[in-house]
Amino acid sequence: MSESLHLVCPHCQAVNRLPAARLSQNPTCGQCHQTLFSGHPLALNSKSFETHLARNDIPLLVDFWADWCGPCKMMAPAFAQAAHVLEPRIRLGKIDTEAEQALSGRYNIRSIPTLMLFKGGRELARQAGALSAQDIVRWVNSQL
Repeated sequence: MSESLHLVCPHCQAVNRLPAARLSQNPTCGQCHQTLFSGHPLALNSKSFETHLARNDIPLLVDFWADWCGPCKMMAPAFAQAAHVLEPRIRLGKIDTEAEQALSGRYNIRSIPTLMLFKGGRELARQAGALSAQDIVRWVNSQL
């Protein structure tokens, strides 16, 4: 019997259950029928962040960033490239610290960009400062 995973749809937020073996087969949402992985980080707000944090059975990597931040803008393409490598093993999301100040405060974000890796709803690790795509992938793999 194959292990089942719960995955939150990035489009409609429905929780999907699928066998782990199908993870790499470009699965689609049972509700909205869109792909569960696009190879791009998701723009998360407080509600969608909570859903992905609590309901995904795969790790969640979040980039806390702001539009005015030069290093954040420099790292954005690298974070997107890392999504191509890390998905579907890991869900990647971005949280705008200006729009989601309560989340930034809750997680004590003091410098940006800050990467936070979550698994099972709990913080596993964090890394402040801009990284290349290779360094993001290497850092995530070293934490799991």
